[in-house]
Amino acid sequence: MKRLLIPLLFALPLALPAEVSVKTLAYPIGKDKAVGEGLLALDGAKAGKRPGILVVHAWMGIDEHVQEVIRRLAADGYVAFAADIYGKGVRPADPKEAGAQAGKYKADRALLRERVNAGLAQLKADARVDAKKIVAIGYCFGGTTVLELARSGADLAGVVSFHGGLDSPAPADGKNIKAKVLVLHGADDPAVKAEDLAAFQRELREAKVDWQQVSYGGAVHAFTQKSANRPGMALYDASADRRSWAHFKGFLAECFQP
Repeated sequence: MKRLLIPLLFALPLALPAEVSVKTLAYPIGKDKAVGEGLLALDGAKAGKRPGILVVHAWMGIDEHVQEVIRRLAADGYVAFAADIYGKGVRPADPKEAGAQAGKYKADRALLRERVNAGLAQLKADARVDAKKIVAIGYCFGGTTVLELARSGADLAGVVSFHGGLDSPAPADGKNIKAKVLVLHGADDPAVKAEDLAAFQRELREAKVDWQQVSYGGAVHAFTQKSANRPGMALYDASADRRSWAHFKGFLAECFQP
């Protein structure tokens, strides 16, 4: 495994321990023998098993934002793995390409579940991870993806969707969800239709899932993404970003309590 030195394009909110490392991991992601290229981040100075966090990228793939997230989580003592849903060498160059890639998996939820479960298996295989304490989080496309991971019946402590798609294409699959669910949602997100949100909530209620939703007033889609700059559509919101991270950290404490 090679050490990957990744330049961050924006300042991290806190200084990170020198022991935090990020490594590139190639791993199998499907029955078609496809290979993914994920990123594993951890604090090498920490001993023993620790909780794991699976992080799933937005539609542009593993980017600077994902790198920041996994480094922050590693600094907090977790093993964080950024899964690669698209596969090695598949890196959208622009929104058009990203839309095509994300659309491929949204249209084939079985394939999406296969790819994300492969990422989960890779994280669980790490000897430093407590396999009984794993939470999966995702952003935008990744938010949709971790919800599909939960619907697949994956054994997780929790899943968190940051401004993800919230449709309910197979409501009966809600009964497979074992994890606690946290949805962090822009109250004015035009990408999530009111009827989809209602159907999603109905799915969770009928399946008796332990779920919660936090909606941020005035926030639209992609509120955690500093590169998002489409007012009224997809726009970074510093307040919603900060609050959603705080809600997420509280959720982790609940999921990982003794």
